Amino acid sequence: MIVADTNLIAYLFIAGDKTETVHQVYQQDKDWFVPPLWRHEFLNVLAKYIRYEGASITDALSIWQSSVQFLSYRERRVNLTDALQLAASLQMSTYDAQFLTLAQSLGCWLVTEDKQLLKKSPEYAQSMQQFLDSQQYNSANGGS
Repeated sequence: MIVADTNLIAYLFIAGDKTETVHQVYQQDKDWFVPPLWRHEFLNVLAKYIRYEGASITDALSIWQSSVQFLSYRERRVNLTDALQLAASLQMSTYDAQFLTLAQSLGCWLVTEDKQLLKKSPEYAQSMQQFLDSQQYNSANGGS
């Protein structure tokens, strides 16, 4: 089980240089969870995709519908008081803190490519490559 941040969602649904890696992450662990905030962040990603990458509104809407279908049952509410306290203690945005709070409450990794999140919470956050490497290590050593 992992918490996927919005960048992973973007890599999964918008083809790019990290799409292959995110597919490997998904093959290793299909049990993804997200806070409801992902919807707002991903809409912003899609707006930028239209504005800066020249995607059509039709393509963006199709991606949006696919992502909602994929993630809607994977949403988990976050204790926003805990997220605010975490944001204050780690000096991060409450947006990032919601993903991290969810990972902490579920007792799993937040998989992210956000360098600040990785630096501020190495006990709960891993990059895609770190996650894949740890899964290979666990498999080689009989763990899960």
